[in-house]
Amino acid sequence: MPDEKSNAVPTPPPPNPTPAPVKGPTINIGDEFGTAERNLPPMKIVGIAIGAIVIVFAIVAFLQRAKPQGGGSLDNVVAVDLPGQNSVLVALTFTLRNSGEKSLWVHDIKGKLVTGSGEQTGEAVSAVDFDRYFQGFPALKAGALQPLSPEDKLQPGQQVQRTVMVSFPVPLDQFNQRKSVSVMIQPYDQPVAIVLSK
Repeated sequence: MPDEKSNAVPTPPPPNPTPAPVKGPTINIGDEFGTAERNLPPMKIVGIAIGAIVIVFAIVAFLQRAKPQGGGSLDNVVAVDLPGQNSVLVALTFTLRNSGEKSLWVHDIKGKLVTGSGEQTGEAVSAVDFDRYFQGFPALKAGALQPLSPEDKLQPGQQVQRTVMVSFPVPLDQFNQRKSVSVMIQPYDQPVAIVLSK
C-alpha cells in the first residue's frame, strides 16, 4: 500500500482568507487638512462679506468727512498795480459765517489767485498796515471794511463782513483776466479751510 500513497494527488492549500475588515477611522494620507479649502468658508461667502464691509466703511467715511466750519461769500474785489514791482495788491471784502457748533478762531488767512498761467497764493498783509496802504492807494478803500486778523473769534451762528489784503506777483492786466480769486481762512483745530471764491 505504500504505492497508493505516492500516487495521491496533493490537495492545494486553501486560498488565503480575506482579511477581516479594519474597524476604526480610515484616513486618506493624500488629503491635506491644513488648506484653505478645508478651513475657510466658500469664496463666494467671503467675497460677499468683504464687499459688505467695504460698503459700510465707505458710507461711514463719507458721512464723517471733514467739512469747513463756516461759509460765506466773496463780495468785493479791488486791485491796484504796485509800481515797478510787477505785482498787484488786492483788497478782498467778504462775508464770513460760523456754521459750526463751537467758536471759530481764525488761525491763518491767505489769498489764492487762479489765472491762465497757473495758481498763486499769498499771505494776507497785517491789519496794522491797512491805513498805510489806504493812504498810498486810495482805490483800495472802495468797499473796504474792518480787517479780519488772525486770532479773531466768531461765535456759533455769528456772521461778519470783513476785508483782507493780499499781494500777488502778477501784473494788473493778468489779474483782471483771472479765472478766480479766493480768500482761504484756516481756523484753529479744523482740518479744512474755509474758501470764499469769486
